[in-house]
Amino acid sequence: MENEAPSSPLPYLQSKTTYLKMENIQLTIVDGIALLVINRPKQLNALNKQTLSEINEAFESMRDNDAVKVVIMTGSGDKAFVAGADIKEFADFSGPEGSDLAKTGHTTVFNVIEEFSKPVIAAINGFALGGGLELAMAAHVRIASDNARMGLPETSLGVIPGYGGTQRLPQLIGKGRALEMIFSAKMIDASTALNYGLVNAVVPQETLQTTAEKMAHDFMKNSIVAMGYAIEAVNAGLLEGAIGYDVEVQAFGDCFETADFKEGTTAFLEKRKPKFPGA
Repeated sequence: MENEAPSSPLPYLQSKTTYLKMENIQLTIVDGIALLVINRPKQLNALNKQTLSEINEAFESMRDNDAVKVVIMTGSGDKAFVAGADIKEFADFSGPEGSDLAKTGHTTVFNVIEEFSKPVIAAINGFALGGGLELAMAAHVRIASDNARMGLPETSLGVIPGYGGTQRLPQLIGKGRALEMIFSAKMIDASTALNYGLVNAVVPQETLQTTAEKMAHDFMKNSIVAMGYAIEAVNAGLLEGAIGYDVEVQAFGDCFETADFKEGTTAFLEKRKPKFPGA
């Protein structure tokens, strides 16, 4: 539905022309730039089913919209881009349900963003963890604020990244560093992410917004059609990883059948350290 836009996290976009407001997503379109804000600040913008559905709806609405030339994707507030998935939603899932969760995420959101024919910039304004980092990695370019922290903590829950993290992270930073991040479940800071090649730039938080806008304007000086073909061509060079995504979906579901997953998610919800049985 159309609504009046709230105060935008990107100053340039406060003078909106089109605004779409959903329960957890805000979409503003101004002079060719679409700003998609994930708006669950009390939950640190965590991804739940509703939010993922709304992200899909937002991108589908922009696909054939000639008013959209570049998309900037960010989180509401100054603490988090997206701090992960909503674990309460899947803590009791079976293996097949886990696989279906991952597959649906791939096909309706993460692959949609990666294959989107218009440039997508992730403006990482804080924590980007788990599904949040996977969302940022699906974008074509990433800019981080200097307070950003990134990581894939899934193994601390007895599961693996299920929204493309096992594929896109090594594509961006290499196999060794990717596996270290996945094995350790630790966060890295913005400067380390820049050194790894995980992000394209790191800027002070107060200039993240204007930096993303400037990049969008720089992109818009060039052929939108040619950039769409460039996205298609670059993605085609990574197609050998397509089987990897299928393996990730199956392995993600398999994790849901393990005692380690039950212990990891229970410990998280009970706010205690897990004691993994190794089974």
